[in-house]
Amino acid sequence: MADLRAGTPPSSKGAPAPGDAVAALPDGPVSVTLRKCKIVREGNEGSAVEYIFDQNSVSIGSMEDNDVILEDESVSRYHARIFLEQEDYFVQDLSSTNGTWVNGVRVREAFLKSGCTVRVGHSNLRFSALDERVEIQPSAREAMGDIVGKSIRMREIFTIVEKIAPTAATVILEGETGTGKEVVARTFHRFSARASQPFIVVDCGAVPENLIESELFGHEKGSFTGALASRQGLFEMAHGGTLFLDEIGELALDLQPKLLRALEQREIRRVGSNRPIKIDVRVIAATNRNLQDEVKAGRFREDLYYRLSVVRIQLPPLRERREDTPLLVRHLLKNGLFNRGADGVSRVKGVSREVLDALMAYEWPGNVRELVNVIERACSFAEGEFLLIEDLPEHVSGLGPVHRRGTQEAPTADVLRRPAADLRIDRSFKEAKEAWVANFERDYLGALLAKHHGNLSQAAREADIDRKHFRRLVRKYGLVPTPSTGEDSEPDDDVEDAP
Repeated sequence: MADLRAGTPPSSKGAPAPGDAVAALPDGPVSVTLRKCKIVREGNEGSAVEYIFDQNSVSIGSMEDNDVILEDESVSRYHARIFLEQEDYFVQDLSSTNGTWVNGVRVREAFLKSGCTVRVGHSNLRFSALDERVEIQPSAREAMGDIVGKSIRMREIFTIVEKIAPTAATVILEGETGTGKEVVARTFHRFSARASQPFIVVDCGAVPENLIESELFGHEKGSFTGALASRQGLFEMAHGGTLFLDEIGELALDLQPKLLRALEQREIRRVGSNRPIKIDVRVIAATNRNLQDEVKAGRFREDLYYRLSVVRIQLPPLRERREDTPLLVRHLLKNGLFNRGADGVSRVKGVSREVLDALMAYEWPGNVRELVNVIERACSFAEGEFLLIEDLPEHVSGLGPVHRRGTQEAPTADVLRRPAADLRIDRSFKEAKEAWVANFERDYLGALLAKHHGNLSQAAREADIDRKHFRRLVRKYGLVPTPSTGEDSEPDDDVEDAP
């Protein structure tokens, strides 16, 4: 189990307990312990076959979809499994015909220590726990996939991705809204052996509670009202690839045991069916909540928390890595589709010193997501190859609404004769008015969402706008992504707030 919070100090109470951070000291690297186990199958005449696993659960049986396949008529199809529970390994008999034995004693479930022999049918399996300690030095990279940054905390995360992506370890990403958790999840997938297979996203907070089980696990025809045909769930769709569970802290408590079973047994059951379906899926979860606090409050199962927390990474807010802002801006201008002309070439080449100073000084409550929106908005106003201070929204630039100098002085006659910085007069009155209103709406809604950290209900109340109308407006301007539920036909009333 690796517990990674790049750039934060370890617990002051001694060795970290499960859930504590193992992280960089001011003068030392992040250290990570990767949990692995080795199983040696002893054959006739001293021959042996060795297996090494870095996953949470290892299945043993005669069927071909087991991790350890035993061609032995005395072995059941799914005979037993070895699994990691917090810091220890256990073996569990799966109601086999001939039983599972540890050091000559028949068991239903038992703790395993290195050197134990597990007998399954006529086969002896010698078990060993392997701990691999990895020192995480900050990478020399300034980008990995679509993650960009030169700060120590981000370069530590690059190294962690390099080390962990090739393994089967479950990952949980923690951090404020807008810190780029999905971008990091996609980078894990891109640098894994599953890169050519599906990457499926589900926002656990956006799918209506009565549909989330069907969304994840699928359903059979007639299993509930409206189930007119059988349907695959997202676990099945992600088979062989990666399933990204965004906002896992929003998952209903009664659904959490079913997710735990899917992670432990690597099988799911569709709604309305008793037939198990084997799955091969790597799960990456994300949350902006403190799951340890959620566990203490009884809103999140402790066993599921430990199952997900094989690797934990805390993504820093943008205000704590200000030195990354110029790199992020350069990356957005170079790669953002919003900055492409008809010929595919970037329209805006760079930013003025004044713009960069304003961007560096701003607190970014909406983090990288807010920065993306601000740069996209500025590019739509820019008339040259460089962004100017007047292209930024006022809450970022700090300029006043008329003369944009940040003072309360009355405007001079010269200022009054000039058109407002955001006003375009090279179009009809109707077009100019519509564009001006659209820009105002986008800036107003964006600033309000940033103030309330993306909470639609709170922002709508302050704006004194009906919540459903507010939601339609923020989606119109791309300020809150439409939930990736796989079904676009859900009514707005059933869609919850983005946290």
